[in-house]
Amino acid sequence: MIPGTSVLRQVPTWQSQLSRAITDPAELLATVGLGEEWLPAARAAALLFPLRVPREFVARMRRGDPHDPLLRQVLPLAEECLTAEGFGADPVGDLGAMPVPGVLHKYQGRVLLTVTGACAVHCRYCFRRHFPYADANPAVDQWHSSLEYIAGDPSVTEVILSGGDPLTLSDRRLAELISRLEAIPHLRRLRLHTRLPIVLPGRVNNELLDWLGSTKFKTVIVVHANHANEIDASVTLTLADLKSTGAQLFNQSVLLRGVNDRADALVALSEVLFEAGVVPYYLHLLDKAQGAAHFEVTDVAARQLMLELNSRLPGYLVPRLVREFRGAPGKVLMV
Repeated sequence: MIPGTSVLRQVPTWQSQLSRAITDPAELLATVGLGEEWLPAARAAALLFPLRVPREFVARMRRGDPHDPLLRQVLPLAEECLTAEGFGADPVGDLGAMPVPGVLHKYQGRVLLTVTGACAVHCRYCFRRHFPYADANPAVDQWHSSLEYIAGDPSVTEVILSGGDPLTLSDRRLAELISRLEAIPHLRRLRLHTRLPIVLPGRVNNELLDWLGSTKFKTVIVVHANHANEIDASVTLTLADLKSTGAQLFNQSVLLRGVNDRADALVALSEVLFEAGVVPYYLHLLDKAQGAAHFEVTDVAARQLMLELNSRLPGYLVPRLVREFRGAPGKVLMV
C-alpha cells in the first residue's frame, strides 16, 4: 500500500498579517494606550460596522493620543450611532448604477467591479459601509455575467477593480481575472483602487508584482492615504515596487474633520506622496454615508483650504477637490 501524502500550502505572509488584524475594540484601546472609558461607545459603534485594523497600521499611531489622525480613522465612536439628516446607506447611488451583480457603470468608457467585500481596514467614514456585497458579487457565477456585460459594450475601455479592496484576493484569483479581462479586445486600461499598500505594505509581494508587470494593460494604481503619518519607510519601499511594474500611481484622500482638515496636514501629505512617486490626485469631500457625519468638513472650509494649498504648493502637488453626486457623469470639481 502506498502511503498517502499531503501537501501543506504555505500561507503568504501578508495573509497571516491580515488574519492577525485587530477586531476587538478593547484590544485596540489597550494597544494605543487609551483607557476603558472609550470602550462602551467603541463596542456599540462596532456592532453597526465591525472594527478591523492591521497591527502594522496601528504601530504608526501615537500612544495615548485619542486625537491621533490614524487612530481617528479607525476607532469606533459614539457619533456613529446617531442619525444625521442627508446621510444614508447608498450615498453616491451605487445600487442604481449596477446593471449586473458587482458591475457599477456610472461613467462613460469605464466600469467598476466590486470584486470583494473584504478590506484590510474598516475606515469609519467608508462610503460603502452599508453596501450589500452578498447581493453584488461579480464572482458568484465565476465572473461570467460581469465579463459578458463588459464584452458586450465596446465603448468600455477601462476596468476598475474595487471592493472592498481587490488586493485582499489572492494573486492566483487576480491573475485569472486579469487574464479573462485581457481577452476582451476593446479594453485598454486596468485600474486598481486599493488601500492595502498603505495599511499593509507586505501585501505587495513578488507574485503580485509579476502579474502586474506582465499584463498587456496600461495600469493605474490608485492608493488611499489621508495623512502623511501613514507613509513610513515600508510604505515608501512598497510604492517604489509598484511603480517598478510600469504602473502609474495616484492617491485619493477624503477630507476628514479631525484627521486632515488643516492646510499643514494636506501640504505634508502631498509632499510625502510625491517623494514616494505618487501623484496627489483627488481630495474627496465626504460621501454622506450613515454613521460618518462627524467627519464632515463644510464646503466653505474645504474651499478655504484649497486656497491655502494653492498658495503653498506647486500646481502638480495640489489635489483636485471633488464631490461625487448621484447621477452625475463624473466627479464634480468643487473649486
